[in-house]
Amino acid sequence: MNNLGFAKIYTAAKIQNLRNERNVRKNCIFAREFNAGMNIYKADLHTHTLFSPCGDLDMTPENIISLALERGIDVIAITDHNATRHCRLAEHYSHNRDIFVLCGAEVTTKEEAHCLAYFGDHESLDKFQAYLDEHLPDIPNDPDIFGDQVQIDEEMNIVYEEPKLLTSAIDQNVNQIADKVHELGGLFVPAHVDKMKNSLIAQLGFIPFDLEYDAVELSKHGNKEEILKVHKYLKNKMFTRSSDAHQPDIIGTAPCYLKMETRSFEEIRKALHGEDGREVLLSI
Repeated sequence: MNNLGFAKIYTAAKIQNLRNERNVRKNCIFAREFNAGMNIYKADLHTHTLFSPCGDLDMTPENIISLALERGIDVIAITDHNATRHCRLAEHYSHNRDIFVLCGAEVTTKEEAHCLAYFGDHESLDKFQAYLDEHLPDIPNDPDIFGDQVQIDEEMNIVYEEPKLLTSAIDQNVNQIADKVHELGGLFVPAHVDKMKNSLIAQLGFIPFDLEYDAVELSKHGNKEEILKVHKYLKNKMFTRSSDAHQPDIIGTAPCYLKMETRSFEEIRKALHGEDGREVLLSI
């Protein structure tokens, strides 16, 4: 086949992709009109880029944003293990596109439990990154065993490689981390509380009663009702659900739905707290 033939096939494929994305957006707009006076936003609040050692190398910020759009995601959170370094690049790829990037990290506590931290501005994000750098133990990463930990720029150049193993537990307990997140104006969410590994409930048997947290996250197959049968103290907490995607095909496969007026950090805060008619829905 000559070059013209390849060009025609490529162009046709690009046009079809644009049509598919347009149809997805139409469906999302319909979903947002689910409730008069509020919008419904499809959200995936837990994804990893290639900076996480267990993240697929195809999980570039650009790919994550593009795939999220294709799958009708309105709000996507970037939450690498003990790192915030790819949040700004994800935001860059969201500019002038119909998606909101929630910046944060998945922190491994001293108890070996995973928790999500979200922030609404770059100053807080940078301060939290400095906090993580200070408290991440000096355990070297072995890329052949754990995977690469690379930060890239817009041209796909590697601009930084983290020498310390990002999946290590930092030397701060869960209360200390939650206090730091809230000191910086952020949101703190115990991750995948239904999982029997690396969740607060798995590590401690319960979520500490003196812990200040904004919501709790379920994994793809987590059952809220089953959790509440055992952990009745969670009945007044908002539950989210997220994909915890480490590979491209997982992005957006376990969404929750944010009922709020518009997409912003403060609206997400209100949704997690169930304030002013905002809330999080596990299905619609």
